[in-house]
Amino acid sequence: MISNFSASYAGHLVDENIGLEGTLANDRWYSNDQLIETFDWALDISKHLEKLGFQEFWMAEHHFQPEGYEAIPNLIMLGLYLSTQTEKLKFGCGFNIVPMWHPLRLAEDFAMADVLSKGRIIFGVGRGYHTREVEPFRCAYVGLGSQPRVVRGTTRSHC
Repeated sequence: MISNFSASYAGHLVDENIGLEGTLANDRWYSNDQLIETFDWALDISKHLEKLGFQEFWMAEHHFQPEGYEAIPNLIMLGLYLSTQTEKLKFGCGFNIVPMWHPLRLAEDFAMADVLSKGRIIFGVGRGYHTREVEPFRCAYVGLGSQPRVVRGTTRSHC
């Protein structure tokens, strides 16, 4: 019998004009106010999940997604905030984009979030997959292949 339940939320906006007959993703451009709604959705979802008895709520870090997909740029901060608004639900970072973080900064931030949330932030990392997310930060980027690809003019191995 399944006894532990989790849910995931990529930070997308709710818009009825999406789908086969809706506006194409490349033609959508949401305002900052609309993108900020993802944080309200995350709060509403986390409260509802806790009420239903879920144990974990996983979210994804992404940057520069004006078409309304994946609009959560900092999982640690959002997870920490949500942990103050709920009682038991854990918040999974699935995942933080490693090339965009200095390794010690990421470790320290997670350690602090772990302490402040009393163990309710779940550490998760990945390499990312959108070049548009890492190029503005001038970070090294690992492409989809096995060979590293460095953004032109970048001399650092991380941000």
